[in-house]
Amino acid sequence: MNVAGSPTERSLSWRRMLLVAVLCLLVTPLSAQTQSLAEQRAQAVTQVVLGILSYARWPVEPAQLRLCVVGPTQYTDDLVKGTTQATGRPVLVRRLLVDHPDIVNACDAVYIGKLTADERSRLFTSLIGHPVLSISEGGDQCTVGSLFCLRVSDEQVSFEVNLDSVARSGVRIHPSVLQLSRRRAPGS
Repeated sequence: MNVAGSPTERSLSWRRMLLVAVLCLLVTPLSAQTQSLAEQRAQAVTQVVLGILSYARWPVEPAQLRLCVVGPTQYTDDLVKGTTQATGRPVLVRRLLVDHPDIVNACDAVYIGKLTADERSRLFTSLIGHPVLSISEGGDQCTVGSLFCLRVSDEQVSFEVNLDSVARSGVRIHPSVLQLSRRRAPGS
C-alpha cells in the first residue's frame, strides 16, 4: 500500500497539517497573552508596593529606601529592576536569604515570598523591636506577622493590613493607606 500516493491518505495528511497549523495559531497567542498578563501583574504589584512604601514613615527616614525580597516570589520581576518612588527617593531592591545575619540592618522593608512556617517564624523573630515594614506576597499570611498582605488577581492588586503588626512595627503608616486596605483584626 502506497501511503503517500493514496488520495485518502493525502487528504488526511493535509488535514493533519492544517490542524497542527491551527493549533499553533491558537496556542501562540494564549501563551503571549499569559506572559503579558504576568508582566501586568508584576507591574501592578510594583505600583502597590511603592504606594505602600511612600505612605510609611520610619523613626529615622532613610535617604535611600532598602527593600529586601526574601524567599521565592511570583510578582517581583518588575520590582527587582530597581525603582524610584514618586517623591524621587530611590529604592534599592535586593534579594536576601531568610537567615541573612544582619537583615534588620540591611532592610527598611521586606517583601516576603513563599517561606516555610519555621523560616517565617525565624524572620519575624529577628524583626521584633526593629522598624522594618513587611509585605507578604500571599494574603493568607497576614495573621502571622506581616504588616501588609497582597491579594493579586487578574483584575487588580489589593492588600490587607494587619493592624496589630503595624502597631508593633515602629513604622508609622498614613491613615489613608489603612482606609484603602481590607483590614484584618488580630486573631481573625
